Amino acid sequence: MHEERNVLLSKSTTLALGGPAMRFVHVENEKELAQVVSEADARGEKLLVLGGGSNLVVGDAGFDGVVVKIAASRITPDAKAGKVHVSVQAGASWDALVARAVLEGWSGVEALSGIPGSVGATPMQNVGAYGQEVSDTITRVSAYDRHEKQFVDFAAEKCAFSYRSSRFRGDDRFVITAVDFVFDRDTNGAPVRYAELSRELGIAEGERTSAARIRETVIRLRRGKGMVVDATDPESVSAGSFFTNPIVDAAVVASITSVAGIAPPAFASGSGKFKVPAAWLIERAGFNKGEPAGRVGISKKHALALVNRGGATTEDLLAVARSIRDGVKAKFGVELEVEPILVSCKI
Repeated sequence: MHEERNVLLSKSTTLALGGPAMRFVHVENEKELAQVVSEADARGEKLLVLGGGSNLVVGDAGFDGVVVKIAASRITPDAKAGKVHVSVQAGASWDALVARAVLEGWSGVEALSGIPGSVGATPMQNVGAYGQEVSDTITRVSAYDRHEKQFVDFAAEKCAFSYRSSRFRGDDRFVITAVDFVFDRDTNGAPVRYAELSRELGIAEGERTSAARIRETVIRLRRGKGMVVDATDPESVSAGSFFTNPIVDAAVVASITSVAGIAPPAFASGSGKFKVPAAWLIERAGFNKGEPAGRVGISKKHALALVNRGGATTEDLLAVARSIRDGVKAKFGVELEVEPILVSCKI
């Protein structure tokens, strides 16, 4: 265990924003985690568990509590009857897990390549991209229960997974310590179920190809959108997609069509609902890639990413985000929801 004081959280977020943490504690295992968390709770201190910092917006004032960084990153596979069950500690890099899965012939997460952050953070918002979600392969989530002061396990069906959400998002009772997955043992990836990806691969939706080819293609697509963290790419200094794609009913889709003069892309999302791309709404509400030209603006590569161009504050970022949210609401009557976790700040 190692503790530091007044550590700037801007150094631990992909947005490079955020003020100081009162205490910053690195823990190596579950025992240390339980000790730090229980002691903080006993003292009434605020607690923030930090993963890769890729889905996090921290206020300029910082965090007046304890920030815990979990270092434990062991990946433990167990092959059984054509499947491989893999237990992964929360501190492991998500993309390192995907890379290993592809290398080992574990099929099911290859379309989630290039996503930054830690494994422990992925169940919280049910991370998804290019037709896959982590909930497709998760079998169990292990966590420390701050109320009962003990470690608990949740089977996948008890995690309340939904679009970019789960029982863990917005609830700080449970600190995720490990995630268990089950993968097919196959060098081919899962059937491709995303139009853009299938076009790039030159196959029909629902067809399969090698997981390695899917991974390579997804990373290329993400890089083209500034969605791969890269020190040489200034467009990647972001928190990824800042807004989620709204899920609306047919009447709202019809209203958007009437206002825009063209039907939006709309994808069936069950129960008569449709998912409409937030990027499409943003651009048609008059917010263009690369604008505004200040310290924070929309990425030149993707309308969903807000980029810190240098010298920005978190309040600069939130001001741009509010303008976009309010503009889309005024134009289409749809209120966009923020995807990253907001800490010590609000939009």
